[in-house]
Amino acid sequence: MKTFKSKIALAMMAAGLSFAASAADITVAYDADPVSLDPHEQLSGGTLQLSHMVFDPLVRFNQSMEFEPRLAESWERVDNETMRFNLRKGVKFHSGNALTADDVVWTFNRLKSSPDFKGIFAPLVSLTKVDDYTVEIKTDGTYPLIENVATYIFPMDSKFYSGKTAEGKDKAELVKHGNSFASANLSGTGPFIVKEREQGVKVEFERFADYWDNASGGNVDKLTLVPIKEDATRVAALLSGDVDMIAPVSPNDYKRIQKAKDVDLYTMPGTRIITFQMNQNSNPALKDVRVRQAIVYAVNNEGIAKKVMKGAATASAQQSPPGYAGYNDSLKPRYDLNKAKQLMKDAGYADGFKLTMMAPNNRYVNDDKIAQATAAMLSKIGIKVDLKTMPKAQYWPEFDKCAADMLMIGWHPDTEDSANFTEFLAMTRNADTGKGQYNCGHYSNGEVDKLVNAANKETDLNKRNAMLKQVEETLYNEAAFLPLHWQDPSWAAKSNVEIGPIVNGMNFPYFGDLVVK
Repeated sequence: MKTFKSKIALAMMAAGLSFAASAADITVAYDADPVSLDPHEQLSGGTLQLSHMVFDPLVRFNQSMEFEPRLAESWERVDNETMRFNLRKGVKFHSGNALTADDVVWTFNRLKSSPDFKGIFAPLVSLTKVDDYTVEIKTDGTYPLIENVATYIFPMDSKFYSGKTAEGKDKAELVKHGNSFASANLSGTGPFIVKEREQGVKVEFERFADYWDNASGGNVDKLTLVPIKEDATRVAALLSGDVDMIAPVSPNDYKRIQKAKDVDLYTMPGTRIITFQMNQNSNPALKDVRVRQAIVYAVNNEGIAKKVMKGAATASAQQSPPGYAGYNDSLKPRYDLNKAKQLMKDAGYADGFKLTMMAPNNRYVNDDKIAQATAAMLSKIGIKVDLKTMPKAQYWPEFDKCAADMLMIGWHPDTEDSANFTEFLAMTRNADTGKGQYNCGHYSNGEVDKLVNAANKETDLNKRNAMLKQVEETLYNEAAFLPLHWQDPSWAAKSNVEIGPIVNGMNFPYFGDLVVK
């Protein structure tokens, strides 16, 4: 492995201190910073990344996508509808309060009320306290994905979040895109505490002195997260030594990173689908399946994957990536401009029509460029696109209002399971259950809803796989959305920053375990 010795490290060596054991102070540049400190406010990659830094889940996935104990030391099924989790003893929150089953119960109940998370937790009927260090989860019938959902239970400090603020507001209040106690204050069990936060400027983290995981080799004592929106600027900051790690890396910059000295590039096959939703409520033309099919046929997503993404993505025809239950290998990308024009003519739109399009410009790799390419392709079938791109902090409130005719969204399945794509992106919108929470296409098909609900209670994996394949085929035939590609996650870092063991396909590096030499 290449080595890199910073001025700080050289000074420590000169002073006779152990280089390998020294505490590290690093700066990480992301395309955007977390929009809130409340782990239940926004179901997004940025929120989940923050949660893994300042909280701990009951269970988490390792790089091989196997379950790894965290705040739950062990767990076992009691019966088909019950799973018992045994909590780790001696864990402290940043406030000094001790973690007990009461905190897990409190957190679960808050998650069930979250507009963004309630859909994931719908199959879990209750979480109850057995004793101070044991809890039981009950499901609505047999549910095969309890451990998957447990990876989203990051116990919050119930005492810290209880009571009233100086202004008389409930500290437990959950406010989406608003000001609340939880959005600006936190007490978790995670490896880092937030020392300072300037929205859009930086977030400073410091190692939690009483962190429970003494077995971790992580030696990062201070970590500063800075948002750098522009891809090239992030790379320049890494190559100049101003930052120690960046994410994501634009495919345009892969060669630049690979040629650089003392810098390493990390990529892996991705499972995050990038799509455009077609809002049937805002534009009547999109209610016609022929128009939606025409849009799919008009967009050369294989060309986007090759030219815009420089090969760092795989063109998709469905939500489920290869290897997932539900992946239907009979569904292929279907670019055919003549077919698209004929469908437009059949639908009565031979002369086209106008639509509005929105996309973020700092959430997904090349998101603004993908949107521009898509708009240009749609112009070839007479669709005139009014495109607006914006930073994700402004984008998500607009997305939540479904404020355009076509809206970009990327989705990594929260439960690492195909059904999750449809639960959030294509099932009929239901504010009570949280299903369809991010379905701004307002697509609705009762048979799809029924199949997904049935699949979530089916323990026969072959039967479950067949159900989810049928879901993908129906969504394909009805052009429920415009599929683009699965995006490859990517990172780059100085060679002394050993990010290889902490990165994963979910794109949540476990910074608490990061070793810097």
